[in-house]
Amino acid sequence: MLKSGIEDFIHYLQVERGLSDNTMKSYQRDLNQYMAFIEKHVHKKSWNDVERNDIIGFLYELNDNGKSAATISRAISSIRAYHQFLIRDQKVGHDASIHIETPKKERKLPDVLSSNDVEKLLTFRVDSPLNLRNKAMLELLYASGLRVSELIDLKVSDLHLTMGFLRCYGKGSRERIVPLGDVAKEAVEKYLQEARGLLTRRKQDENALFVNQHGRPLSRQGFWKILKGIARKSGIKKEITPHTLRHSFATHLLENGADLRSVQEMLGHSDISTTQIYTHINKSRLKDIYKSYHPRA
Repeated sequence: MLKSGIEDFIHYLQVERGLSDNTMKSYQRDLNQYMAFIEKHVHKKSWNDVERNDIIGFLYELNDNGKSAATISRAISSIRAYHQFLIRDQKVGHDASIHIETPKKERKLPDVLSSNDVEKLLTFRVDSPLNLRNKAMLELLYASGLRVSELIDLKVSDLHLTMGFLRCYGKGSRERIVPLGDVAKEAVEKYLQEARGLLTRRKQDENALFVNQHGRPLSRQGFWKILKGIARKSGIKKEITPHTLRHSFATHLLENGADLRSVQEMLGHSDISTTQIYTHINKSRLKDIYKSYHPRA
C-alpha cells in the first residue's frame, strides 16, 4: 500500500510535471527512506494513518544520522509534495506534513574563476577536431551560463548563430533563449565547419551538437573528464567542476554591471532568490580586495 502510493507519485512527476530524471531520483530516494522509517519504526500500513509526529520522528532520525540541514530540507520538500499529492488524489483525508518547519540551510558560496583563470582555461591549441569541439564547448558554456546537462542536450537545430542566440530546455523542460557573444559564436561556427562532420562521419544522422569521437552524444561524465584535463594542463590550481563556468558567467556579469533580473533570465532560475547568491559572492570578493589592499584593513 505504501509503496504503490510512491510509485503513483513518481509517475505523476514524470508525466504531468515533466521533471528531469535527476529530480525524480531525488524524490524517489527521499520517499523510499521515509517509507522505510514508517514501516520499520511506526508500523503503519496506510498513508492515511501517518501523523505529523511520525514525520518529525523521521526527521530526527536523519539528524541523528548526521545528515546536513540541506539534506533534511530536501527531504521535507519531498514529503510535503508527496502528502499534497495524496490529498489531491483523495488517498488521504489530511495533510500530515503541514506546519513542519524547514531547518535553515547554510548557503555555501559557489566557487568561481577569476577572469585571468577563465582566460587560461579557454586558451589552448585547437589543432584537432576534438580540440575544436572542446574549445567550442567551453566558450559556449562561459558565454551562456548553461547547465552542463543543457549543453550536452543541445541539438544543432537549437543554434541561431546568425541572430546570435541559442534555444535550450532547462529544468522542468522550460524553454529559454540565451544570447551568445562573438567569441563563442566564432568557436561554434569553426567547430561546425571543420570538426563536427569528421566526428559524425559514421553517424551522419546524429542531431546532438556536441559528440564524442565515435559520433555519439557526449555524456556528462565525458564532459567532466575533458574539463578536468584542460584545467590541469592550463595550470589552474583551483578545483573545477562542470558548474564552475556557470557560476563564473553569472558572477562576472554582475561584477560588470548586469542587473539581477537579466542574469536570472539567462540562467533560467524560476526564483530570483536563487540568483541572489551571486550578489553575496560579489560582497565577499569586495571584502577580500579591501583586506588585501587597504593599509588599515
